[in-house]
Amino acid sequence: MSKIFDSRDLEYKSPFGAAACGAAVRFAVRPGTENVTGVSLLLRREFGGTEQALPLSPSGDGRWQAVYTAPAEPDLVWYAFQFTYSDCVRPYGPHGFDDSSRWQLTVYDDSRPVPAWFGRGVTYQIFPDRFCRLSVPNAAGMVGDRVVHQSWDDTPVWRPDENGIVRNNDFFGGSLAGITSQLDYLQSMGVGTLYLCPIFESDSNHRYDTADYRRIDPMLGTEEDFRTLCREARCRGIRVMLDGVFNHTGNNSRYFNAQGFYPELGAAQSRESPYYSWYSFHPWPDDYDAWWGIKTLPAVQESTDSYRRFIIRDHDSVVRHWLRQGASGWRLDVADELPDDFIEKIRAAVKRVSPEKFLLGEVWEDATTKYGFGQRRTYLLGKGLDSVMNYPFKNAVLDFVKGKPAEQAIGEILSICEHYPAPAMDTALNFLSTHDTERALTVIADEPANGRGREWQSGRCVTGEAYEEGMLRLRMAYAIIYTLPGVPCVYYGDEAGMEGYKDPFNRGCY
Repeated sequence: MSKIFDSRDLEYKSPFGAAACGAAVRFAVRPGTENVTGVSLLLRREFGGTEQALPLSPSGDGRWQAVYTAPAEPDLVWYAFQFTYSDCVRPYGPHGFDDSSRWQLTVYDDSRPVPAWFGRGVTYQIFPDRFCRLSVPNAAGMVGDRVVHQSWDDTPVWRPDENGIVRNNDFFGGSLAGITSQLDYLQSMGVGTLYLCPIFESDSNHRYDTADYRRIDPMLGTEEDFRTLCREARCRGIRVMLDGVFNHTGNNSRYFNAQGFYPELGAAQSRESPYYSWYSFHPWPDDYDAWWGIKTLPAVQESTDSYRRFIIRDHDSVVRHWLRQGASGWRLDVADELPDDFIEKIRAAVKRVSPEKFLLGEVWEDATTKYGFGQRRTYLLGKGLDSVMNYPFKNAVLDFVKGKPAEQAIGEILSICEHYPAPAMDTALNFLSTHDTERALTVIADEPANGRGREWQSGRCVTGEAYEEGMLRLRMAYAIIYTLPGVPCVYYGDEAGMEGYKDPFNRGCY
């Protein structure tokens, strides 16, 4: 028996998936009965705010069809069908007749090409403190109360201090020069892009609480070390992508300066500080907006003009400066918590340096239907991000190799393929592990943590047959993401079977 409609079958909808602005999209349905006297395609534009009923015409082979011209502006078009009979009218949606839901047609602006180099070769993600050190560093004079591990084989500190706080102030001393020393190894694996977690000055080992956007953390090296890394990487066909944390800073930063480490006045010290307007106090100085309520991460107001000049617009803005020093792109941390227009202006600044520079966003869900700031986000419709991290693929693939039915995994993967603009799909970052998630081998071969604490997590290690079986399934999972649309990404050490539950166990030393 023929299908009535299948949004993923070219017989019923062509082309597959998202459509460029102004493109012609052909729809066809097979009512399966001669009692139908009319068929309409019901279309609702989310951003355009319009409703349309487009009549379909019988084609003589049992199908009714019509060609829809996509809007001239990016939009999400929600569509269903309406069947007219002699005695009634019935809607038809994704779940059958009398279904009020609709399929999604993503309409995107294709006038801004996505750099073709991203996706040639493997992307390799590095947590800089833990990848390679050439010597044990001396933390004297650096921001924060840093503790340096003498042994590379130590476990990262996970126990709270006497105040019940895990301070993330223990460092192992991985460096940019250490990464440079491993470029031949990375080249041998077919790496085409290095994605580095934050490298700017910070008092934490993860460096997502930026202290100075204009300075490489001295434990990692110098600006010259960064230029050397980029130069030597390019000699091997490898590009470097930086992590931009522009939603919040550190409280112990040049801009907030809660501990007074920096000589100039920070926002926490004076309302006369040039950075005071970057933050939202209520009241000043002790109560302020912070990322997810974490007071070491005061949130910035991205709409503040001086902040936008500093990060984006100035000739030597943060975004432009590091691209000119050799970076080939930025990954935007918590992109779904940055305003769309802020992302669009970052995109413009990036492309002014060179159209070949790449802009990636951290989004954990379907990026075309994400809500934020009380509205549907538009950052993947052609004017903002080039592409995003592909968490839905990660979840589908890992669940599949753990035993989820193939049909369910296929449906989840095809949903993303169907919704994402083709340029974004071709450059979506496909991974199995990151610094924010459990390592893939742990997910595959060990028990789920299920809320159990760090004490339990710290003692876990997969051994014996479970390890061997886990490695087989890990290889299968990587084979899948290497062959799916998008860019395969390896989290440092996964290629050697590193294990670990969530932070800090997923951030061990290689």
